[in-house]
Amino acid sequence: MTETSQPEQTPAEQTQTEQTMTDQAAADQSQSDQTATPAAPDEAHETLTASYERLRHSVDPEELGEFARRPLPDPSDAAAFSRATALLEAVAGNLHTAVADRLYLAEHMPFPNILVKLSVDPEMAVRKAVAQNTDDKNWLVGRLTKDDELEVRAAALVNPRTSWKMRMEGAQDERNDPETLDYLSRFGVSEDQPGPAVLTAMIRRAVALNPSASEETIERLSQDADIQVRHAVEKRRASAA
Repeated sequence: MTETSQPEQTPAEQTQTEQTMTDQAAADQSQSDQTATPAAPDEAHETLTASYERLRHSVDPEELGEFARRPLPDPSDAAAFSRATALLEAVAGNLHTAVADRLYLAEHMPFPNILVKLSVDPEMAVRKAVAQNTDDKNWLVGRLTKDDELEVRAAALVNPRTSWKMRMEGAQDERNDPETLDYLSRFGVSEDQPGPAVLTAMIRRAVALNPSASEETIERLSQDADIQVRHAVEKRRASAA
């Protein structure tokens, strides 16, 4: 059987066919561009505000975790260092940041703007890590001595950055456990817990009057060198008789 031959195209028809194919290829590329995943923002050229808002609202734990653990720029590059610590505040305050990464920041960051965010974290372990951070400002660790969770309060009260006022209030707080109160009762009498004689004696006296203090602690305080502490023990025992 003889195949029917196709008529040859004229030059004009060939040109039209080539143009049609070119137009179709362009249309296909345009459609591909529209459906492709948008390119990631160029962080180096974002404004600080744009980067901050992007991280603050990110729902990508991997992106947030990478930023949380990224080495900070050298402090000598003041602009880059300042930008990085500002952006870490957004990461710290974003609850899509994994708990492990928020813990990492709470344990290792010395910057108040980051620690303040983490000090109100819904995860107790994160707040406890902030309470243990010895780079805390005394007003921040002092705030954590009032936390609803015992573990957070206890961690804050043994932090060396805690003020004497907060230790005094901690010694009076009946929510605190015997171990924490025993620790506070050793200020001014233990070599590794020194302090002004008047202030430390006031703390020991407050512990002596706290009904949550253990009998072992009270017995030790009954032999305290300060007469006001001994009187507080006598008052406690008289009221319990």
